[in-house]
Amino acid sequence: MGMLDGKIAIITGAGRGIGREEALSLAGEGASVIVNDVGAARTGEGSDRSPAEQTVEDIRSAGGDAAINTDDVSSWSGAEALVDQAVKTWGKLDILVNNAGILRDKMSFNMDESDWDDVIRVHLKGHFAMSHFAAVHWRNRSKAGEETSGRIINTASEAGLFGNAGQANYGAAKAGIAAMTIILARELGRYGVTVNAISPRARTRMTEDLFGEMAKAEEGKFDAFGPENVAPLVTFLASDEAADVNGQNFIVFGGSVWVVKGWTPAGEIKRDSRWTAKELADNKSKLFADHPSSIPPFGFF
Repeated sequence: MGMLDGKIAIITGAGRGIGREEALSLAGEGASVIVNDVGAARTGEGSDRSPAEQTVEDIRSAGGDAAINTDDVSSWSGAEALVDQAVKTWGKLDILVNNAGILRDKMSFNMDESDWDDVIRVHLKGHFAMSHFAAVHWRNRSKAGEETSGRIINTASEAGLFGNAGQANYGAAKAGIAAMTIILARELGRYGVTVNAISPRARTRMTEDLFGEMAKAEEGKFDAFGPENVAPLVTFLASDEAADVNGQNFIVFGGSVWVVKGWTPAGEIKRDSRWTAKELADNKSKLFADHPSSIPPFGFF
């Protein structure tokens, strides 16, 4: 018996890297999986069905059930068609893993309009478009009197949680996904749907330039940067065992999993009258007594 027997799942961007490992893991626990991938280059250009076809073939070879989809999930019509495919093929949808993304790193003063628009579109709009049509499906089932149990697992990033120079577009999209996760969790909980997010550290096409040689494990040793390390957390969040986990964001790296909380007050000055700008300047040291006002060096990715 698998943790996901009888479940129907969609994984976007599942032709390679983290998405592929997520698809293999969910299928290994009994889920029927739609492998979505347009097969674009890391920066979003082109298309190639072969990575998605390979993932589907590997799932089927292992005795699982899978189908391919190459729709663009950052388009309203593509997202709708993907959810419709799951429903028409297997009668329902239980799990949505939003993973598809592209990368165009540039400093703010070098970034083109298309670099901004395309990254925001693929990541943020792609996550929302898929979540929208999945939510419509679950809400309709719930209002029809069915007992629903939906799972959305989004892919955020530490670049969105903590910031990283050269990734204004990517970081903004991922921060938006982290916030959207909390909002969707609050909206959809009444329909039996949980929404969580992961911020993974793993070696993929999108991070290989960042990690370089340091990401390669010595032969025979645990590969902490392997994308397969991310999949078990996603599989757990997709299962009935995580029915009470909602609106959470997790950092996952190797054998470590952290629960991350959002913005919290870190310093305060208070009185019963309005401050002047000069008074605020004079009390700056009190406001930042426990937390320096400068941004710390970026230590995550």
